[in-house]
Amino acid sequence: MANGKRTKNLKRIKLKMNLSWKNLIIYAFLLLFVSFIFLGLNEQNGSFQETKTVPLSKVISDVKAGKVTSIEVLPNKLTVHEKTGDLQSFKEQSSNIYQLFKDAGVPLDKTNVVIKDETTINNWINIISSILPVILMVAFFYFIFRQARGAQESVFSFGQSKAKVFNKDNPKITFADVAGVDEAKQELMEIVDFLKNPGKYKAMGARTPKGVLMIGPSGTGKTLLARATAGEAGVPFFSMAGSEFMEMLVGVGASRVRDLFSTAKKAQPAIIFIDEIDAIGRQRGYGLMGGHDEREQTLNQILVEMDGFSPTEQLVVIAATNRPDVLDPALVRPGRFDRRVALDMPDVNGRKAILAIHARGKPFVKNVIWEKIAKRTVGFSGADLENMLNEAAILAARLGKKAIDMSDLEEAATKVKLGPEKKRLQTEEDRKMTAYHEAGHALVSWFMPGMDPVHRISIVSRGMSLGHTMMEPMDRIHETKTHLLEQIAVMLGGRAAENLVFKEMTTGASDDIAKATEVARTMVVEFGMSELGPINLDGERRMPYEQSQVSPEMAAKIDGQVKKITDEAYGKASDILKKLMDKLDVLAEELLKKETIESEEFVRIIGPKKVVLAKVRA
Repeated sequence: MANGKRTKNLKRIKLKMNLSWKNLIIYAFLLLFVSFIFLGLNEQNGSFQETKTVPLSKVISDVKAGKVTSIEVLPNKLTVHEKTGDLQSFKEQSSNIYQLFKDAGVPLDKTNVVIKDETTINNWINIISSILPVILMVAFFYFIFRQARGAQESVFSFGQSKAKVFNKDNPKITFADVAGVDEAKQELMEIVDFLKNPGKYKAMGARTPKGVLMIGPSGTGKTLLARATAGEAGVPFFSMAGSEFMEMLVGVGASRVRDLFSTAKKAQPAIIFIDEIDAIGRQRGYGLMGGHDEREQTLNQILVEMDGFSPTEQLVVIAATNRPDVLDPALVRPGRFDRRVALDMPDVNGRKAILAIHARGKPFVKNVIWEKIAKRTVGFSGADLENMLNEAAILAARLGKKAIDMSDLEEAATKVKLGPEKKRLQTEEDRKMTAYHEAGHALVSWFMPGMDPVHRISIVSRGMSLGHTMMEPMDRIHETKTHLLEQIAVMLGGRAAENLVFKEMTTGASDDIAKATEVARTMVVEFGMSELGPINLDGERRMPYEQSQVSPEMAAKIDGQVKKITDEAYGKASDILKKLMDKLDVLAEELLKKETIESEEFVRIIGPKKVVLAKVRA
């Protein structure tokens, strides 16, 4: 990336130099012209001659005495060369030098007389001095009109597409550079095959796939996968964000859509990629005070362009979004975006493959256990993993290491998830409260049979937290009610430990309480895991003027169920800690001494955890 950035900067500098050469030539011409006139006038006036000026009678007497070797004659000036030096004198421009000396009785027979004719130079100076003001005036008006024309063209260029074009000359990205999304790559291989071999599909009467909608969380590689599709097919790739269609002028978005599709059709086979299509593809009819007109016109133009594909055109539109629920139904119907490709967070094998790709070009020690790193980074997207390896490389370089080791990777993973360490000034009472708080989380998790093992406990401040307790999460497809209730109990274990030890509540548990309440409410309104039954009670409104689908009575019941779940989980956490008060004290004391306890040290202090896998009925 550094070489690419350097090349781009060199091109920009070269462009600026090319643009400035014209100005430099103009300035040099003007400078030479002014110097020519200045030198000519001064040579004519003799201002550069450092000679003594004498009257003409003195020159005549010196010629008579034989002191003069030669005389240079100009229309109104004489330059006299003597053995002792040069003299300068003046005469009438119309008078003849020979007649002057003859009248004085001093012939010039023995004196070398050189007559210089500057008529041509004077004529040129007079001509140029008269033409120069006209030339300068014409040049001035030319630049004024040129600037006005450029401004006019820039106004009309609003409607031109601002898409970035990537072709085979750019750094090629293929499916080998993408990992963790094997199902999505398999789906897109058909698009690649169609762009490479359209004949065999036409022979079977298959219609051209017009659009592919890629949905998934941020950082899962939607843009990278779209570029890899173009790289595999070896076709031009036109990339543009949804927000780039919008402008302050009405109709610009639709004009840019037309220009984009027109340009892509000329370069077909090609791929058009629209990132964050939800910026212009939201459901129509929900705007307020007419502010939606420009967005709707842009969306309508996209729909028209996609309908206008002929069966013979090899043009595929790929769009990406992480909000598929807000897209207009006309945009996602069959015949426009024919396919949906869902990208999710990578599993352990996917993370291992992503790490292998981003580890290229970085030195690592031989004992790096990539399997452990992959298991350690559950919930990390591809972008998070790339950032983690970059942070590990920066840390190793800062410490003066020759290679990246496991400690660098561990610190980088923690930094990406929680933020960098912060050396906050804390009192002993604050440190003690934090130690018991984190020990409460760890012990409740250790006691719960379905919870993941404890990976690290620390009272070192990171981000907005004063401490953290990290688990070794497993990749789960289904979440059971039992596991969710255990998660809530673990989240409230810190508050329960504070209340048991200090008989006091602190603000440090605010984030835990917010997360526990969110999980409990989701269980009630979305998952149907409460006494209200299997019913979706999600009362979220998409627009301010939409009415809630939940009645006030049902909302009160929802609040009651959420409170019941959190109260029971808090009571469970308190009961566990009351039975384990001795272990709670020991663990808090170790945290105060060492600040950070890894999983091996935690097992040595508390004992091994008995993991019980939850059984799910088929």
